[in-house]
Amino acid sequence: MVSLGLYGEIFRRNTLASGVIPQISLIMGAAAGGHVYSPALTDFTIMVDQTSQMFITGPAVIKTVTGEDVSLEDLGGARTHNTKSGNAHYLAADEADALEYVRELVSYLPQNNLEDPPYYDEVADLAINETDLALDTLIPDSPNQPYDIRRVIEAVLDDEEFLEVQELFAQNIVVGFGRVEGRTVGIVANQPMQFAGCLDIDASEKAARFVRTCDCFNIPIVTFEDTPGFLPGTDQEWNGIIRRGAKLIFAYAEATVPLITIITRKAYGGAYDVMGSKHLGADVNLAWPTAQIAVMGADGAVEILYRKQLANDSDPAALRKTLVDEYNDTLANPYVAAERGYVDQVIQPHDTRQEIVRVLRLLRTKRESMPPKKHGNIPL
Repeated sequence: MVSLGLYGEIFRRNTLASGVIPQISLIMGAAAGGHVYSPALTDFTIMVDQTSQMFITGPAVIKTVTGEDVSLEDLGGARTHNTKSGNAHYLAADEADALEYVRELVSYLPQNNLEDPPYYDEVADLAINETDLALDTLIPDSPNQPYDIRRVIEAVLDDEEFLEVQELFAQNIVVGFGRVEGRTVGIVANQPMQFAGCLDIDASEKAARFVRTCDCFNIPIVTFEDTPGFLPGTDQEWNGIIRRGAKLIFAYAEATVPLITIITRKAYGGAYDVMGSKHLGADVNLAWPTAQIAVMGADGAVEILYRKQLANDSDPAALRKTLVDEYNDTLANPYVAAERGYVDQVIQPHDTRQEIVRVLRLLRTKRESMPPKKHGNIPL
């Protein structure tokens, strides 16, 4: 009983320290039973491949109770928690790699919530360089062809250095830390290379947790948006995509740090709102000329809106192409959103780094007051 009581005291201290000081757990061996809840309450958990394990009940107990055979690694190994459960934030090759990752991670974080993150006195060179110009040709001609969002992320960060968090989990969204003009920023970005950048349950929770972590420790958030919407399917619906997707809405809407969103291509449906939109409180929303902002994509909209005309036309393929082009030209473009004030500026891709630098300078002294309350009720 004494050990259970002491566990509870540790968990309470973890909880009280949450959002006050950064908490990082390194799992260097096996953590079983009650041990696992302390790292679960911390901000970051690093595990070592083939060395670390976390589980509540071990393989022997599972075999006895359920008859299921599972190995230690498959049940709670470092790779399992980095790829399946999302309980870990980095898969280290060895202990030295784990410690090096922590050293780098700490360099981006303040000592507590009343301080700003460490920064270097740098003045960004705003002259357009080759890396900036490469963004002009990054977006493929076909809206269905993917590209690697990391190329955009690295192009806007100092020295193209990006420390990714949870790289192996929910790979349809990318989160991590970098610096702009020597100051820490958090990056949230849809990844078109995975599920076309769709938001699903895992991606929503991964991004929501990261946004809240950044907000705890005064780290501005830069969001790159290219998503056709939420991933459809009974599996997603039955497992709570409505409630769990709402966590990302809550995280952005509650954040008081500087928020910048850049729409690179698709911003469809509810996912447009969820990904740090102006309506949720983003300070500045920018869009590339390739941005497509609409309730849904042109192909789907045409099929719904013009079903009868397409069924009765002698050349439905030609009519469909005409209607799709018309939809994209008149509705699904950034200029319509800009006219309504939903987008502050349509910029050329090669100007992205410079605009982010200027906006972050402008928002450096941002202060925002929230309504008096005990705490919000995030949809857990």
